[in-house]
This record gives sequence, structure tokens and C-alpha cells, in this order.
Amino acid sequence: MQNPHPHHHQASASCLLELDDPDATQKWAAELLRQCARAISEKDIALFCKATESGERCYKTSVSVAEMSHSFESTRKVILQFQEVSPWTTFGHVASNGAILEALEGEAKLHIIDISNTYCTQWPTLLEALATRNDDSPHLRLTVVATAGVGGFVMDEIGQRMGKFARLMGVPFEFHVIRDLSRLDELTEEELGLREGEAVAVNCVGALRRVGVEQRHAFIRMLRTFRPRVVTVVEEEADFTSCSGEFAVCFDECLRFYATYLETLEESFPPTSNERLALERECSRSILRVLACDGDGVGDCERREKGSQWCRRLMEAFSSNSFSDDVVDDLKALLKRYRAGWSLMPAQGDASGLYLTWKQQPVVWACAWKP
Repeated sequence: MQNPHPHHHQASASCLLELDDPDATQKWAAELLRQCARAISEKDIALFCKATESGERCYKTSVSVAEMSHSFESTRKVILQFQEVSPWTTFGHVASNGAILEALEGEAKLHIIDISNTYCTQWPTLLEALATRNDDSPHLRLTVVATAGVGGFVMDEIGQRMGKFARLMGVPFEFHVIRDLSRLDELTEEELGLREGEAVAVNCVGALRRVGVEQRHAFIRMLRTFRPRVVTVVEEEADFTSCSGEFAVCFDECLRFYATYLETLEESFPPTSNERLALERECSRSILRVLACDGDGVGDCERREKGSQWCRRLMEAFSSNSFSDDVVDDLKALLKRYRAGWSLMPAQGDASGLYLTWKQQPVVWACAWKP
């Protein structure tokens, strides 16, 4: 097995890591920097930006630079290769699709409101499942909510490809994009164009963490106004909310979560993989967003919460809906496609849903909810 904690960017951090006889606090800081240095592609920018209060400006600049090289093909290649070698994203897709198909079974008109960051890679398998239903294939309307930063040209290309695939599957299909919301809590029912007779499902994959912390209760209550049959939620298992304002605690949680994520990348990709490099660069931007961006603007975009925390919020508007044995069996079959180390774990205590775990460490949480 490869060393799970190599230093991809040792040179940039070496001046901060040379401590002759550090005390306990210095040892903690040194270890933290060693881990975070793996994810930060240009020096230790998160620490620098925090110290100079330039986090938001640095983050926006890094995003702008990334978008300059952003294309449909490059994005597609990274996402599909990641799905090929790791269940980090496909776990949520399979769990959500299973819950949606069961909740909408027998309905003739389906409307899925996709509030996610998956570039629609979740939906081809759902279209295949609809095409093989015993009754006539239902009419599917897919509304994708795209926040600022997801290029319109990318979504246009995705829509065309989805339409072609739906025709190939024989599923009547409509594709609609709500574009360029600066914040998800700006979404309104009117923009969705809900129709009589449609069975609605709301799919939130990596979405709730992009809602400002103070707006989350209102956003979840708004989802209920869409009258969905089911709401599927998938989030990464980290808490960057309750430690907000406590830099050292938040930094420690970043170490815990991102060290695990980066270890999964290392054990899934070759060292020279361009896709791995792209994912690590995205990870560096996430770290910068969490650690160096303050206030209710950019910083809240990555304020993850753990499954138990999301459950407490969601229970104010919805009731949890356990995944069926069939969905659990599909998830177990999915994990057999990947290397050893991945497993499922049911939520404990007041939490609901399932966790994807890496070496017994929960990393992604999925749950289904009904009004």
C-alpha cells in the first residue's frame, strides 16, 4: 500500500514545517500543515489569506482561473473517471435514484427538481430504469437548478445529451435549467413551473451545504412548498458549521475530513493522473473557502454539516423515509465494484439514512424524506 500521507507540495510548505523542538501546539500545527499541504496547489494560501483577510478575493480569483480552463469535456472526464474508481459520488446517486423510483412508481408524469452539483451524471441510470418499467414509460421533466459558476454552455451541452439518451431509451423527456442563481435560497416556486398532475421529487446532492447557514431552515421549509413525494439528500460527513468562528477547531476538522478524502484519491488514482490533480485542486479551493472566507457570503458555500445535524433541520419539515431492502442491496452491489475499504453503515441514534464509509470512517451520508 502507498503511503497515505505523501507531501505533494513539500517545497511550498517546508519553511513552515521546520520546527526544532515544537511544543504540543506547534506539533499539532505542523502535522496539520503537512496534511493540508497535500491539497493546496499554490503555497499555503489558506493560512496566508486568513492572516491577511484576503480570503474572499483569493477564492474568487482561484475560481476565475479554474473557469478559464473549464470545458464540458474536461469536466465530464474528471467526473466519470472519479465515478469509475470511487463510490464517493455514485453511492449518493444509487441511493437517491432508488428512493425516487420507489416514491414515483406508477406515476405517468414525473418532475424531478435537481438541486445538485453532479452535472446530471446521476440520471442516465434512472432513465434506463424508467424505460424498463412494466407499464408505459412515464413522461419525465427534469429541472436543474444551476448556481453561478456552472457555465451555461456546459448545461446546454448536458441537456442535449440527456435528450438524445432519453430518446434512445424511449422515455418522453423535457429538460429545463434555472440559471445563474447567486444563492440557492433565491429559488422560487414560480421558476419551477410546477404543473397539475405531476409527481414531484426533489434531489439535493451536495446542495444544502451551499445554502447560507442562517437561511437553511427557510430553504428546507421552501422545499416542502413544492409538494414533493420525496426529497433525497446526500451530503459529505463533516461539520464546518458549529466550529465557525473558531479557526483552530475548524482547521482540525478540515484536517480530519480532507485527509480522508485525499487518501481515497491516492488509493484510487495513479500518482500522475490528471483527474486526480483536478480533484485535488478543487479540494484546495474548498479548503480556502472554509478556512479563509468569513461572513455570510462565499464562506457559507462550503459549511458542511454532519448527517445528524441535517436530520434535526429536516425533521422540522419532513419525516424520514428509510431506504428499502432493494436499495440497500443495490448499494452493496455497487461497492463490490470498487477496491476494498468501502462499506455501508446505518445511521445511529436520532439520525436517519445510510453512511458510506472508508476504512470505517463515515464520509458521505444519504437519506430520503417525505412530507
